[in-house]
Amino acid sequence: MGEAARDLNGLVASYVEHRPMLVRLFSARTGSAAAAEDLVQDIYVRIADLDGDAPVVNGIGYLYRVGWNLMLDARRGARRSAARESHWTETVTARVGTETVMEEPSAEAAIDAKRRLEQIVQALEELPPQVQRAFRLHKFDGLSHAQVAAVMGVSRSSVEKHISRALRRLLRATRP
Repeated sequence: MGEAARDLNGLVASYVEHRPMLVRLFSARTGSAAAAEDLVQDIYVRIADLDGDAPVVNGIGYLYRVGWNLMLDARRGARRSAARESHWTETVTARVGTETVMEEPSAEAAIDAKRRLEQIVQALEELPPQVQRAFRLHKFDGLSHAQVAAVMGVSRSSVEKHISRALRRLLRATRP
């Protein structure tokens, strides 16, 4: 057994030995036993993914550092998510006194949106099957042009032409 494998086995053994202590520590830090359990599980995932290139001298210190970094990353992500949610709420709501009111589209706007959607669906259905398939794979399934080409067994250039054709047709269908 190589030194890297021994280091990794020692790190896993340290994880197993100190897991309860890690859960308690991160429960206190996060204020949630469930969040701590998830965090400690993520620590294991991180150490299981190590390739063993760099030896770990202080196993428990390494585990704490990985956990601490994961916790900080989660907090930053939560703050960013809260900021996005707050910004979105501000853009789609209005205040009347102290009450928050969701702004609804007018009946006319809703009818117009429904009409446009029907036009888009109709235009898509009128496209040749290969063009429809390329468009759906790219726009609805999120595949890149190269991925669509691989799935469909055609060249990337063909995919680009199919999608361009579909977009031109949709543009014509939705013009007033």
